[in-house]
Amino acid sequence: MTTLLWILVGLIVVAGAVVLAVVGARYSRANQEENDPLLARLAEASQRGEVTSLEQIELEQPFSERVIIPLLKSVGDVSARFTPQKLLQDTSRKLELAGNPGHIDAGTFLSLRFVGAVVFGGLLLLVSFVAPSPWPTSRVILVVTLFSVIGFFFPQLWLQSVINRRQHNIRKAMPDALDLLTICVEAGLGFDAALSKVSEKWENELSLAFLRTIREIQLGKTRRDALRDMADRLGIPEMTSFVAAVIQSEILGVSLAKVLRIQSDQMRIKRRQRAEEEAHKAPIKMILPMALLTFPSILIILLAPAGIQISRSLGIFAQ
Repeated sequence: MTTLLWILVGLIVVAGAVVLAVVGARYSRANQEENDPLLARLAEASQRGEVTSLEQIELEQPFSERVIIPLLKSVGDVSARFTPQKLLQDTSRKLELAGNPGHIDAGTFLSLRFVGAVVFGGLLLLVSFVAPSPWPTSRVILVVTLFSVIGFFFPQLWLQSVINRRQHNIRKAMPDALDLLTICVEAGLGFDAALSKVSEKWENELSLAFLRTIREIQLGKTRRDALRDMADRLGIPEMTSFVAAVIQSEILGVSLAKVLRIQSDQMRIKRRQRAEEEAHKAPIKMILPMALLTFPSILIILLAPAGIQISRSLGIFAQ
């Protein structure tokens, strides 16, 4: 029976790999003429005078870019046909808030959820097969189903953690960035030049957002629209209020340096308030580890001698 199960699992894995390979090959052939990075690199190498071939350039790429990413994109394209448009838009929005990690689209990310479910469930199924004592069928079904659900939601939880971490880092860097921005404007630089100085000073998520805004302005987008788009990409209320204040000062003709100084002071006040809020939350967060780890050990230390004495007394009484 175990050999038959192993054969079935092997056939399923091989069939899945063949299907993914066929879909990936069709996807690559369909998009080869439109956007092929290998052909672009080959043309670039030919212009430099390097003697190379398309196969050599393809083999120089990492395994993930040659096999894994194309397969995920092909699965994502297939799943996108059956996915509601609103879900794709919400996923694209979350990827934008996370800084687009991995430079993947919404369809590819949604395919990762199915891949995660298969991987988590398959690992537990494999563990049930190689366990010293055979698992009951009900336990196998329950554990595999539970871990498949966990694997399905794991990419979503990971993306939300990336969004929270990115927004936290941006909030932490905003007061210092606005101070430098205020100094540059008060020194006589324009707002665009001051943003460029801030983006050159640091290498963090906020400086990258400023740099992208500068590039959009240089490409012809108005400053107002570029700043609004930056606030939408970050999804932070503090950045939204900052952009609104800058746009309003530009419309009303108010001194930009004064507005930036006020915004910087407000950002520092908010950062201090957030630090105080986290400090007040610390005792509450400590209750759970204290109740589960500290108190049981204290009870064992205090009550163990008394328990030993009581057991001895009961033993003597029984005799």
